[in-house]
Amino acid sequence: MDNYDISTLMGTYAKLAELHEGNPFKVKALSAAAFNIKKFKDPLLDMSDQALAGLPGIGKSVLSAIKNLLQTGTFPELEQLIAKTPPGVLEMLKVKRLGPKKVGVIWRKMGIETIEDLLDACRENRLVEFPGFGLKTQHEIQQAIQFALNARGWFHYARAEAPANDMLQELRQQFQASRYEFTGDFRRNAIVLESVDILTTTPEAELLAFATTHQLERQTENELKFRDANGFLFAFETAMAADFEKKWFLGTGSAAHFEALGVTAQTQLTGNSEIEIYRNLGFPYILPERREGIGELVAGDEPLIEFTDLKGILHNHTSYSDGLHSLREMAEHAKKLGYEYLGICDHSRSAGYAQGLSNERVLQQMQEIDLLNAELVPFRIFKGIESDILSDGSLDFEPDMLDRFDFVVASVHSTLNMTEEKAMQRLIKAIENPYTRILGHPTGRLLLVRKGYPVNHRYLIDACAANDVSIELNAHPFRLDIDWTHIPYAMGKGVLISINPDAHEKEGYHDMYYGTLAARKGGLTRNMTLNAKSLKEFEAWLSLKRT
Repeated sequence: MDNYDISTLMGTYAKLAELHEGNPFKVKALSAAAFNIKKFKDPLLDMSDQALAGLPGIGKSVLSAIKNLLQTGTFPELEQLIAKTPPGVLEMLKVKRLGPKKVGVIWRKMGIETIEDLLDACRENRLVEFPGFGLKTQHEIQQAIQFALNARGWFHYARAEAPANDMLQELRQQFQASRYEFTGDFRRNAIVLESVDILTTTPEAELLAFATTHQLERQTENELKFRDANGFLFAFETAMAADFEKKWFLGTGSAAHFEALGVTAQTQLTGNSEIEIYRNLGFPYILPERREGIGELVAGDEPLIEFTDLKGILHNHTSYSDGLHSLREMAEHAKKLGYEYLGICDHSRSAGYAQGLSNERVLQQMQEIDLLNAELVPFRIFKGIESDILSDGSLDFEPDMLDRFDFVVASVHSTLNMTEEKAMQRLIKAIENPYTRILGHPTGRLLLVRKGYPVNHRYLIDACAANDVSIELNAHPFRLDIDWTHIPYAMGKGVLISINPDAHEKEGYHDMYYGTLAARKGGLTRNMTLNAKSLKEFEAWLSLKRT
């Protein structure tokens, strides 16, 4: 083991000892030793016991730990603490901004044991309820977790979009005689990415000079990769101007798309633009985001959904439960943005972690909605609820209370570790409940963080079709659930998709943009999007209450 490895494990032990409320003097000594060892120039592995004992800050217990580490890669005290700590809590200790004391509060008082659930708690503003976790701290923790996820090699499209556009603008300004275009997964608006791919006519030598100002990762013939200051990986391919359109076309589509087109390595491509290339292959031009090999060749004539087509914002939270802003603030902001209606869906009573609403609080909120509707007309707020789907599949209020809502979004938030059989039983029962109008985030996934519980999407969609239930495409870029790949089947069954931001603050409304990007990948059309309906059309849809 080198000095860095030894220092890291010593630091881990110090954090664990503090987490488990060990001897504070020993914790301090171990932390100091871990810090000092990083600065030693000579490898500890080459030192004698006498030399090790003479190093500053190395007492008897620290020396024993170092010797064990050099011989076995660990030491007994460390293993004992690891054994009594949940793996997810160990991972939390690696996140910047999270010291042992904060992790202790998160683990013991909040009941959170995984990095995935911690990220979800940050997103839903649950940390701010505890002393020492203000909005700023919560935001810093969320950013630190996201950075750690980036370090794993994958990142969300939403986080890469702005840095990618900035990079493209910088390159076009610096190399004005060259052409730069996005290609690959980024151009297809993939929901998660390993890299931002760019095709350019800039000669490799000039591009390499630019890359040296960043973190160079790889250089091969006609390919260059580097990371920017945010940790995002950029991959460049060079092309001659005469071959640019052909390479742009080949670099954008997925393998499945080219298989559907019948394009192979031997196919001779002709045309001066992508439009001409498609035409010469016998196909109409296909939008980049649709080039995935999932139904794009048989798409109809209906226009795909656009962000500007969305008329209402459904599934939003206020300070009545775990949202940051008041009902008035959420409503006025939606109206200011030009929307016709807003669906308020705070958490139901069983969601104690999110200050779920009691019957009394529901009635209080409904009274406030009535007052605001009278004031904000013609804008309208609909009285909704995000009802927990309980473990037996029932909804989280009695029928007489559920009947008071304009609509119900039914979602699973607890006991996510289910078999497919259990998950389907639970979800189907909720879908068949006559008060369910929208099925919320159907798998409970968090992209790059949590896979979600297993479901049979076709059976789920069939059940929604049979019961006239809309399916949510939860637009938060960490969810994007239902996955876009299942949209073609849903549309074929006549199931409306509702692009919902699940907003917990005013700024969360913008997430519908990312939901729209994902929806377009699945070929979602305007007429099959629930909240692309006008206010009158949406009211008419709600009036067709299920029985």
